[in-house]
Amino acid sequence: MTSATERTVDRDPLDVLRDPFPAEQIGYLPKPVSRDEKERYGCKQGTRASADGIFCGGYHVRSNHLAYVGHAALTARLLDADPAWSWEPVAFDDRGLPALDQNGGLWIRLTVAGVTRLGYGDAQGKNGPNAVKEAIGDALRNAGMRFGAALDLWSKEDLRANQEQESAREWVVEAQAQDTVDGVRAVWKEAREAGADVKVLDQISAVGTAMTSGGAQ
Repeated sequence: MTSATERTVDRDPLDVLRDPFPAEQIGYLPKPVSRDEKERYGCKQGTRASADGIFCGGYHVRSNHLAYVGHAALTARLLDADPAWSWEPVAFDDRGLPALDQNGGLWIRLTVAGVTRLGYGDAQGKNGPNAVKEAIGDALRNAGMRFGAALDLWSKEDLRANQEQESAREWVVEAQAQDTVDGVRAVWKEAREAGADVKVLDQISAVGTAMTSGGAQ
């Protein structure tokens, strides 16, 4: 069997970082489609848990899924690229520990094969020792992305965000095209059933309110 070292010995370390991660190293974090969602489901086929056709096996409200690479998989990839890779915080506090910014985030410098790039991470709402580990892992993933690590996953999320914005505009435009308040209500109901964000629903409601003020029925 060919080892990771044998596979990468003749390659540019930065090219190694840009290799796609295998499916078994990719995790999925559920992200609720709306703050209005309350009911939880097992995330498997035949339930409403997944809004994007990805089934993570968890138990959560109706959600899209954010693809990510975990700390262990990223560390293994960094070692494949450069066994001497390193990271350091951008700033230290008065105890000599990594300093967090006013938002609780951590800025780091990640160095691979002599190249250094910045990264930023936060604790995702966690507290205590786990918060420190989460912030470091998040910062390493962010800095790794600057080298191209898991960049395809970040690109997919950017594309999804753009698609969600376009979908939101379409719901509002459809509401504005209605001649009656009842028509706007029907659009609101359809958008909600499709998992539209609460901000979109509020914009549709505002269209109906404007109609009512103007005398439309």
